[in-house]
Amino acid sequence: MHDIKSIRDNPDAFDAALKRLGLAGESKRLLEIDERRRSAILASEQAQARRNAASKEIGDAKKAKDDARAAALMAEVTELKTTMPQMEAAVKAADEELKTALASIPNLPLDEVPEGADEHGNIERHHFGAKRTYAFTTKPHDDLGTALKMMDFEAAAKLSGARFVVLKKGLARLERAIGQFFLDVHTGEHGYTEINPPLLVRDDAMFGTAQLPKFRDDQFSAQSSSIFQEAFRQTKTEFDLRTDLDAFDRRLTQLMEERNLWLIPTAEVPLTNLVRESILDEKELPMRLTALTQCFRAEAGAAGRDTRGMIRQHQFTKVELVSITTPEESKNEHERMLSCAEEVLRRLGLHYRVMTLCTGDMGFASQKTYDIEVWMPGQGDGGAFREISSCSVCGDFQARRMDARYRASDGKPRFVHTLNGSGTAVGRALIAVMETYQQDDGSIAVPDVLLPYMGGVKVISNS
Repeated sequence: MHDIKSIRDNPDAFDAALKRLGLAGESKRLLEIDERRRSAILASEQAQARRNAASKEIGDAKKAKDDARAAALMAEVTELKTTMPQMEAAVKAADEELKTALASIPNLPLDEVPEGADEHGNIERHHFGAKRTYAFTTKPHDDLGTALKMMDFEAAAKLSGARFVVLKKGLARLERAIGQFFLDVHTGEHGYTEINPPLLVRDDAMFGTAQLPKFRDDQFSAQSSSIFQEAFRQTKTEFDLRTDLDAFDRRLTQLMEERNLWLIPTAEVPLTNLVRESILDEKELPMRLTALTQCFRAEAGAAGRDTRGMIRQHQFTKVELVSITTPEESKNEHERMLSCAEEVLRRLGLHYRVMTLCTGDMGFASQKTYDIEVWMPGQGDGGAFREISSCSVCGDFQARRMDARYRASDGKPRFVHTLNGSGTAVGRALIAVMETYQQDDGSIAVPDVLLPYMGGVKVISNS
């Protein structure tokens, strides 16, 4: 969420930053809404002040036995009592209009973010390792997993439909081992506090991290018949269906939205919202949190993309990293978070590259993003890089949506800065390990760092 005062003070800079994102200037529209809002507030405040003054003048007129003036003043107060609710409603409507307009505008990129229209404008920052050479033709993970009879897409389709998978035996354990390894490194060595958050969250939590309202179609809603029945019963007691059908519909919709829950698309949502509507002590910062959770995405905008295997699933496992920090330290924290996400991939011996995303490829809430792309030798013709982690600094963009602040040394509350990153996507790490460590007989060698989690299993095979 953007600060309207900042836009008011420097509209040209705001429009210039939006232009880097390929968006037309929005300051004029926002300032027009803001002017209507401020005018409505002023009119309401003036009416309230006049009502208070008139009420006092009525007493003075009565003391002076000026009945005509007292009557005129009482008529004025009566009129103000009638019009003031309308003025207050106008203020509320203008506030909502401005909030809705501001909520639709993405975060502004930092100056150092490269310009570009799409992923082709991303710039490689550095890479680790090199492509392995194999004495045999490498296979994609889904062929490997199916041959091992440990990756079953048909069974998943019967249970849930497309873009799901059932993992079995050694591969199920390998995925669990990868997640546990990531958590142990991040909590034991990188200073993150492990959290086990809810997987269902309310609208305001999704709004806080900017999944709503813009990306509603990418989310899975968890509305149930019991929620509808409860909302219907409550609405029915408030309205007469025979005479207030439109009002009934509006109220029912409102109650359904208030009671709706969303399956989290990433643990960023519950972890970041742990500080919503709070004022932290500066000594508590930086706050570093991590969680290993299931994540759920509708992938509404990904029709036809990555339909094979486990690359793009509706349900997947991910270790998330979240940092809450001060504005002065957020850039340093971003570099630190990237190094933490890289470290676990280095220990797995995976070849990867770090890309600085350009303005046209960044997420809605991000000021700057690093993507880690791991080399998967079984993808496409001769292998391909695939995103496995995305580390973003969001500035105070999410904090304003959540009203998350801290009290600085001067005693004044300021908005925190938030960061989030994959530490990393466990499902994609499983794919990378399978394809990287595949052997000519179709078995999978277990990386050394995962052996303590595998109960002595060194090779995953059919035997």
